[in-house]
Amino acid sequence: MDKIIVRGGRQLSGTVRVEGAKNAVLPVIAASILPSQGKSVIKDVPDLADVYTINEVIRNLNADVQFNDHTITVDATHKLKTEAPFEFVRKMRASVLVLGPLLARYGHAKVAMPGGCAIGSRPIDLHLKGFEAMGPLSMLGTDL
Repeated sequence: MDKIIVRGGRQLSGTVRVEGAKNAVLPVIAASILPSQGKSVIKDVPDLADVYTINEVIRNLNADVQFNDHTITVDATHKLKTEAPFEFVRKMRASVLVLGPLLARYGHAKVAMPGGCAIGSRPIDLHLKGFEAMGPLSMLGTDL
C-alpha cells in the first residue's frame, strides 16, 4: 500500500495496531541489561530470529530472559559476565549493542567483532568511535 486516502467530512475513530520493529527493539533489549535493580519488560516484540539471538547473547551474559506472547522480561539484577560469547555474536551484527550497557555498568567489556549481515559489510565504526571518545576503548584486534 502506497498511501491512505480519507474522503468525507466524518470523524475518524478506532485503533490501529502497529507491530514492533526489529531495528527498534534490538537496542532496547540490549539496554535491558543496564539496570542492576528490577526487571525490564518490553512489549510488542516481533517474533524474529534476531530477537532470539540477542536473547541468547543476554542469557549467556548471565541475565534471565523470558520471551512469551510478544513480551520479553529481562532480570539482570545479578552479576553479569562482561564477555559476550563469540558463538552468538558472530551470528548477528546487532550483538555489539550489549557493549555500551556492559561498559556503563562494569567499566569494561569484551565483545568480538560481530557478523551476521547478509547485506554485506556494515562496519561498527560509529559505535567504536563513540566509545573511544568516552575513553574506554583500550584494545581492538582480531585476538579478542
